[in-house]
Formats: sequence, structure tokens, C-alpha cells
Amino acid sequence: AAFEAVWFAYEDERWVLADCSFTVAPGEHVALVGTTGEGKSTCVRLLNRTWDVRHGRVRVDGVDVREWELQRLRRHVGIVFQDPVLFTGTVEANLALDGAGGRAALARALVTANAAALVEHLPHGLATPLVERAANLSHGERQLLAIARALVYNPAILVLDEATSSVDPESERMIREAMTRLMAGRTTITIAHRLSTIQDADRILVLHRGRIHEEGTHATLLRQGGLYSRLHELGAGAALG
Repeated sequence: AAFEAVWFAYEDERWVLADCSFTVAPGEHVALVGTTGEGKSTCVRLLNRTWDVRHGRVRVDGVDVREWELQRLRRHVGIVFQDPVLFTGTVEANLALDGAGGRAALARALVTANAAALVEHLPHGLATPLVERAANLSHGERQLLAIARALVYNPAILVLDEATSSVDPESERMIREAMTRLMAGRTTITIAHRLSTIQDADRILVLHRGRIHEEGTHATLLRQGGLYSRLHELGAGAALG
């Protein structure tokens, strides 16, 4: 994936991204870091064409995302949001929105995502209906199902909108374990809300004032003593927004 001189504003010319450029190599794990409003989530929305760039281009596999067929693009780029989007309907309908993969793939995904036991204990298993916003599940349970859904779709590029907020320690352990399995062999972009969660990333990109301000490994950025280092001093576990 590549962002090439990207400019984007939600309104008028109040630029969220301003001449922003970076690349993510196949199989690489890159983390995007920045305080609230610096454009981390905007990058995700441009990657899957929730929005289109004002200037510049975003490429996936060398092709401008505006040239991709939209459904194909969104299967190629899998996103696990911090607050997972689950719909009113059965668990199975939520996990395989267009019948993707079949029952065997669904069963494998549930095991890999640490969600098989969760589904087994639901009143009607995969046929259990979810109420609006899946309010009949805990936040951690929704996260595990969102990971299972991403596994069903088997995306080449994975975007993780850091998925361990507001859960108990055991749920967080299960989510992290499932995330590690999901990331294996995939190009991964993590939207970091806590620095403690991305220290093992191959490369960290620090967004500031609409563009990449710093980049490097966790250790390199700490040694440089710049913005990342200052954010780290504020507390690696503190929320960035």
C-alpha cells in the first residue's frame, strides 16, 4: 500500500492530511501513531474508499484505489475496528456477510479467533440473533467475532484499529492471541491508541500536522528524542485518542 502526496479535508480546506506520503511493504507491520485529530483513522477511510483523496493518490498493489471495484477492494483490505460494527441479524450472517468461505472456513476462523467457545455457549450457536449494535455481547466478545469475520474474508492487507480498549485482562489476552494469528503473513497497519501495544511493529510512522513527522522502529524513535519519545514519556499505556 502507498500514500502518494495525499491531501484530504473533511470540510473546506481544513487539511487533516497535507502532502502525506508513506509506503507499507508486503508482509510488513506498520503502526500509525499520533494524537487525536492527526489523521490516523482518516488514512484507513482513504485506504478502503470510505472517502476519496482531494489531491494525490492511494495505491493498493500498485493500483489507485479509485480504479478498484469497491467490493473487491474491501475484501482485499480487512479492517478490525476498535468498536466493531455488527448488525442486527444472526451471528453467522454477521461473520459471512456475502456467504464468503462457507461453513468450513467459518468454523476454522472461529477457532483461530478464540471465538469457537463463545459461539458454542450462545443460545442458538451461529443462529443466535444479535440485537442492534450487538448489545447482547460484551465488548471483548464483539472484538473476537470481528477478528473471526476478518479471517473468513482472508484479506491481503489488514488494518487494526487497536482492539483492546475497555476489556478485562483475560479478554485482552484472548484478543491479542487472536490478533497475532490474524496478522501472520499479512501486510498489517495498526492504528495505535496506546504506545505500549505497537513496540514490536516493524516500523512506526508518527503523524503530525497532516504528514509523516518521524518514522523508524520503537528503539530508534526513542533514541532520536523527538515527538514519539515525548509521547512515550507521557506514558506508554496512556491513550492517544
